[in-house]
Amino acid sequence: MSCPFIQPDSYQQQLEEKANQLAQQFSPFTPPELEIFASPKQNYRSRCEFRVWHQGDDLYYIMFDQATKAKIRVDQFGPGSALINQLMPELIEQIKTIPVLRHKLFQIDFLSTLSGEILVSLLYHKPLDAQWQQQAQQLKAELSGRYKIDLIGRARKQKICIDREFVIEKLTVFEREFTYKQVENSFTQPNAKVAEKMLEWAVDCTRNNQGDLLELYCGNGNFSLALAQNFNRVLATEIAKPSVESAQYNIAANEIDNVTIIRMSAEEFTQAMKGERAFSRLKGIDLNNYQCNTIFVDPPRAGLDPATVKMVQEYDNILYISCNPDTLADNLSVLSQTHHITRFALFDQFPYTHHMESGVYLQRK
Repeated sequence: MSCPFIQPDSYQQQLEEKANQLAQQFSPFTPPELEIFASPKQNYRSRCEFRVWHQGDDLYYIMFDQATKAKIRVDQFGPGSALINQLMPELIEQIKTIPVLRHKLFQIDFLSTLSGEILVSLLYHKPLDAQWQQQAQQLKAELSGRYKIDLIGRARKQKICIDREFVIEKLTVFEREFTYKQVENSFTQPNAKVAEKMLEWAVDCTRNNQGDLLELYCGNGNFSLALAQNFNRVLATEIAKPSVESAQYNIAANEIDNVTIIRMSAEEFTQAMKGERAFSRLKGIDLNNYQCNTIFVDPPRAGLDPATVKMVQEYDNILYISCNPDTLADNLSVLSQTHHITRFALFDQFPYTHHMESGVYLQRK
């Protein structure tokens, strides 16, 4: 059964509805004309997760209808990348014939890249032993003739990697290629083609900026590396340890020498900037030595906390990427007191859903 979740013929209509909704919601802030960045109509998701259903000798992927909770068999998945769709049937047919890989398997996760790499995680309701590892290695060897693939087995308090736990993505930003290490179970942008457009938009917004850049919530350095070309230095913060490690890898892989990553939360960094707390993680870094006229934030759905909003207000230029228009609007009710929006964008990361990724660039009044 093919995936019933998308209707490519309706894509343009749903995109226009999102754009109208976003423009209306932000009209009180008098933004400029909305810049709209469309997604591919299908095969746009680099990450997909499927439950696995066992029925006699059969084994297949399922998803659940969000409204009715009904099981839907999924042999092909229209939103998934072409690479994921190519691998899906071949992988499940192989697993069907290998009892130790099949037994107690309840979920399969895929992480693919534009560069042609794919990582598959097999999740189990049983401990994984040496026999499982041997069979998984044989499965990888069989599939490696056709795919650049790695496998991970997960069970309660277990994780077995065969062989890597990451993929290497290549994103192109204004004809320059950037390399990104993307680790399993760490955040990455799900729609790689739209991610490229987001990076180009951010670079374009800050093209004529001066001084240094401060970035909060930098993740694996996704924006940090692309934006570094526009600034003398970039000082970036991130709390998740795997993301920080990936960011350091990415800095080296792209031979960028003006980006420094600090492992701390936005709230902690705000306290450090105010002199309220001293952090050993800042040893050797003189915050007063940075001339940050621009700040970039890409917070989680909860948006910026009140203290961080006040700290962000102190910068002349604010680049804000948001995955939640409601919390962005709430933060703008404060930021608009001192700044005005000069760029306004919709990035359709999640087609055929109500979710909207947006961006605003603000400058001091």
